[in-house]
Amino acid sequence: MTAGPTLAPQSGRGPRRDEAELDALNERVRAANAFAGRVEAALQTVVVGQRAMLDRLMVGLLADGHVLLEGLPGLAKTLAVRALAAVIDCRFQRIQFTPDLLPSDLVGTMIYNQKTGDFTVQRGPIFGNIILADEINRAPAKVQSALLEAMQEKQVTIGGQSFRLDEPFLVLATQNPIEHEGTYPLPEAQVDRFMLKLIVTYPERRDESVMLDRMSGAPVPPPKPVVDAATILRARQVVDDIYLDPRAKDYALDLIRATREPATMGLAGLAPLIEYGASPRAAIALVRAAKAHAFLAGRAYVAPADIKALAPDVLRHRLILTYEADAERVTADAIIARVLDGIAVP
Repeated sequence: MTAGPTLAPQSGRGPRRDEAELDALNERVRAANAFAGRVEAALQTVVVGQRAMLDRLMVGLLADGHVLLEGLPGLAKTLAVRALAAVIDCRFQRIQFTPDLLPSDLVGTMIYNQKTGDFTVQRGPIFGNIILADEINRAPAKVQSALLEAMQEKQVTIGGQSFRLDEPFLVLATQNPIEHEGTYPLPEAQVDRFMLKLIVTYPERRDESVMLDRMSGAPVPPPKPVVDAATILRARQVVDDIYLDPRAKDYALDLIRATREPATMGLAGLAPLIEYGASPRAAIALVRAAKAHAFLAGRAYVAPADIKALAPDVLRHRLILTYEADAERVTADAIIARVLDGIAVP
């Protein structure tokens, strides 16, 4: 789990760190990310290949951001989420989303006790640390609304009473891009709450060969926990302190601005294709994800390479394209690629 070329912190606009502070922060990062190698090794005992997906799941975990995984059936999306939950000593809940799912099936309900005449709260599966929302686009709007409150506010409401969810709280959702019968498009407001949207593709040939070899042997035992929730929360505090160089921040802002005002950023050809660009939440998500990416690489500062690497996963679900783009079959990924090519890396 490494980033590309680095950008050493230097003086400039915005907050600066002196050399002693950066050295101390580097030591904190090296001490705090020691568990990442153990997690990666444990995941690879179960999931063959899909390194990019596993890396981004770790980014979401450390950046406190929900992740949406989209891909064809059989590409180890659910397996990867289950494996990640297994290597962390925390509560894991899998929720299979179906058209007949009710909000109470998700958050819980009030149960009447005939003997005492009182109502008691029966908590639903949302009360966990890592939530697998399997086939999330199969549930109706009321269920999505209940999930939205949990994702954004990290609380749920049962019988007019609000309940806080325990930290860490992470929703990892899967959806199938080819099935439309019995599915509901996710509202833009909910999609925007996912820090990352990952497109899971077919494995490499050599990885698929390893899968076939494993299938002919003894079943692979599930991984054991190698890190606890408290360690994850401490690591998140270090991620928050990762230094953001002013040049890296300006690069992130330029990318976001290019999706909103492409003409002013020298990308006039994109203007007819983008109805709405990325929101301020996208800028925040891009920086937070880049900090987690730098943390996993063992660096105490964000490099432009971190931002460039995370931009497609942060932005692809936040761009609303025009009818012209649909007619020309231009995808959000294609637009993001043109933005990344058109904005100079500092």
